Amino acid sequence: MDSLSQLWPILFKALLETTQMVSIAIFFAVLLGLPLGVLLYITQHPLLFRIKPLNAALGWLVNIIRSFPFIILIVAIMPFATWLVNASHGPVFASVALSIAAIPLFARLVESSFNGVKDGVIEASIAGGAPILLIVTDVLLPEAKKSIAQAITLTIISIIAFSATAGVVGGGGIGDLAIRYGYYRYDTLTMIVTVIVLIIIVQIVQWIGDFIANRAEGK
Repeated sequence: MDSLSQLWPILFKALLETTQMVSIAIFFAVLLGLPLGVLLYITQHPLLFRIKPLNAALGWLVNIIRSFPFIILIVAIMPFATWLVNASHGPVFASVALSIAAIPLFARLVESSFNGVKDGVIEASIAGGAPILLIVTDVLLPEAKKSIAQAITLTIISIIAFSATAGVVGGGGIGDLAIRYGYYRYDTLTMIVTVIVLIIIVQIVQWIGDFIANRAEGK
């Protein structure tokens, strides 16, 4: 780019693409990762719904997906993603891999959030005759809401980082702009601007996440 005036329209388009990818991925991460995290927790907890084989199977699946470097994961599922969204590039195409990577990450974070809930609270609910579903909705989720809010923030930031890699396979977004214009064309201005924008985005997400987490705790 010769000047910032030429960069802004492309940067704005890339920002919209990143926002679209991250929004889709975090939606499915929470939609599927939250119940998966609940299952991971209750199937290993001796006071709840402990089923070791199920917990081991779920843990194995989560660990397998998380062990893939994202660039390998996105390449490996390209045929599936193309079939699912009927496209071989673009932010919606990239969001398939982003969602698959984000779901197990968020699930593990949710499980860790529940580990912070004191057993005494769970024991009191069981003694009162509360079913497992009620314990999850009225005890675990309210008690761990601050940690879950922080988990969502961390997941969003991780997805933003993953989305930069998605540009390698035509996913679009700010990462794609940095790679195509900043790196391959040795455009220092574009590289600096995209890095600054990514830093600002992450800081804003972290600030909002901390604010929500503190509000959830009643501060």
